[in-house]
Amino acid sequence: MSCIHYKFSSKLNYDTVTFDGLHISLSDLKKTIMTREKLKAADCDLQITNAQTKEEYTDDNALIPKNSSVIIKRIPIGGVKSAGKSFVIDRSEPASGTSKAIDDSGTSISLAQLTKEVVEE
Repeated sequence: MSCIHYKFSSKLNYDTVTFDGLHISLSDLKKTIMTREKLKAADCDLQITNAQTKEEYTDDNALIPKNSSVIIKRIPIGGVKSAGKSFVIDRSEPASGTSKAIDDSGTSISLAQLTKEVVEE
């Protein structure tokens, strides 16, 4: 019997899948792992990477040799998509902890006036 050692990237220990032959196809390995781990094919897909060479297996017909070790990551169906949003950070603002004076004479009020109003109430 031949075997493949696999582990999810979040786990510490490897589990083993056994099969007949010198190699197993990527699609057969995914099906076997999903069955063993009780994962549903409709919920996620598996990204499989060789633990030694860091090569990612992408072709479902790719053959993985016996006695290989692989790292598994669960990914959403259709792969990982970028959010499509970009954020602009305005660096012209003062650093945290400093304040910027507001010069609006119609609404500016001094601290002394504020405390006087609070005390009178």
